Amino acid sequence: MANLVEAYACTPSTERGRGILISGDAKSNSILYCNGRSVFIRYLDHPLDVAVYGEHGYPVTVARYSPNGEWIASADVSGTVRIWGTHNDFVLKNEFKVLSGRIDDLQWSPDGLRIVASGEGKGKSFVRAFMWDSGSTVGDFDGHSRRVLSCHFKPTRPFRVATCGEDFLVNFYEGPPFKFKLSHREHSNFVNCIRFSPDGSKLISVSSDKKGIIYDAKTGETIGELSCEDGHTGSIYAVSWSADGKHVLTVSADKTAKIWEIFEDGSGKVKKTLECPGSGGVEHMLVGCLWQNDHLVTVSLGGTINLFSASDPDKPPLLLSGHMKNITTLTVLKSNPKMILSSSFDGSILKWIQGVGYSGKLKRKDSSQIKCLAAVKEEIITSGYDNKVWRIPLHEEECGVAEHIDVGSQPKDLCYAINSPDLALVSTDSGVVLLKGDSLTEKATLEKHRGAISVIRYSPDVSMFASADLNREAVVWDHVSKEVKLNNMLYHTARINCLAWSPDSTMVATGSLDTCVIIYEVGKPPSRHITIKNAHPGGVYGLVFTDDSSVVSSGEDACIRVWRVERQ
Repeated sequence: MANLVEAYACTPSTERGRGILISGDAKSNSILYCNGRSVFIRYLDHPLDVAVYGEHGYPVTVARYSPNGEWIASADVSGTVRIWGTHNDFVLKNEFKVLSGRIDDLQWSPDGLRIVASGEGKGKSFVRAFMWDSGSTVGDFDGHSRRVLSCHFKPTRPFRVATCGEDFLVNFYEGPPFKFKLSHREHSNFVNCIRFSPDGSKLISVSSDKKGIIYDAKTGETIGELSCEDGHTGSIYAVSWSADGKHVLTVSADKTAKIWEIFEDGSGKVKKTLECPGSGGVEHMLVGCLWQNDHLVTVSLGGTINLFSASDPDKPPLLLSGHMKNITTLTVLKSNPKMILSSSFDGSILKWIQGVGYSGKLKRKDSSQIKCLAAVKEEIITSGYDNKVWRIPLHEEECGVAEHIDVGSQPKDLCYAINSPDLALVSTDSGVVLLKGDSLTEKATLEKHRGAISVIRYSPDVSMFASADLNREAVVWDHVSKEVKLNNMLYHTARINCLAWSPDSTMVATGSLDTCVIIYEVGKPPSRHITIKNAHPGGVYGLVFTDDSSVVSSGEDACIRVWRVERQ
């Protein structure tokens, strides 16, 4: 039996030149964001407590809690909205096809009876409001000619809906049933986000023209503007009100977040500029924000979530980061088995500490893609898609000058010999290669597999090694005699992508495209295996043990999970 004890979530999906509209629930102090086909519920008071909803058939774009916090509505690029419960295994309430294209924003009405969604569509169908239980349309939303990036319900009666988008317009609608009332053209570029104040008295829109404009929420008339003094110097992508409606938080492509004081006359003045940690590269542009309780949440283009304190904004932020893309491999530092290294398809190498979570990013001299990764005390070995195996020295959080060997064909997997760090095993399409020092020497050829070998690993005591193939079979070999020690490990339903040994060399774990992790004990029949079903939607691509009863997995969903194994 294996139980989930920790989860290191991926970061929100981002896109350069676009904002992301994250949301949350003040009562549970959780936030919602999307990556791939999944919605992530992240609890700000307990960052390692993560829940994932993965039932969408297409990439998810936005998710919102209902006013009572009991339901979540999430939308995807196909124009579909799914409404599901926050309890009882996320039971599905309804599914509606709302727009013909991508949905960029959606909002619940304050009474929880209606939902408005906006995005792309055919003709003039860029916005639609509907009843949450029946899906019936409540009104017409004429007035936009291009993609509508944001929408919002006025939180008090009389109800209003405001929308904005790529046609530079801000539109007001009265209802229900909703009908067009008036339009504003003060912005000179994409209007990225629009939000009513919590008391329903004001509305603010922010744009790529670096402006924020404030309106009377009841009449829709313009009443003020955010000051240019100390204002943003790049596109403003998102805005969020404080609970008392006296301040707003904005984020921008200029890599800053700003707290604005909003006065009764509708003017706004910068109260504090928040500088997020980072080197100032493109990935540190800020694209999303949320003001929730005492948390000022900002999201960078690189996906990092920064948590500032509203009551003490000078305090350094807590960083929640992770991978944005498929995690291709995992390893641990032999000098510190609780230090986990992970690499993703985009070439990022991140550090994690079991029990703590994210611990930083390794700074590399280049950003080439990484397919395989292994580590010893002060060195890592990597391979990508260029037939080369690289040895890279580690200096705390930076990688030193790398050396490489061309092995002639694309490496499928690699690992170190445990007691001989100068010896490495590399598997290719044609077999297994031993690299000794800087020379390339073939020591032996082993025949048993009926499919191309995908992964190979020494046992920690070097008495055995295990290999697995694309035909879903794993084999344990005796290191000295090269004879098969355990076979018939055929319980996956698809190719095996990764495997790992427990430190005491008694257990082997395999991860597969079938989304499962299977754990075998070497001294017992393979039929007495432990299966972790649906460990990672899309497939398992990384496995490593941190101790004799803790196995860590990663996969297509860009997440890392720690499992506690109870031996049978």
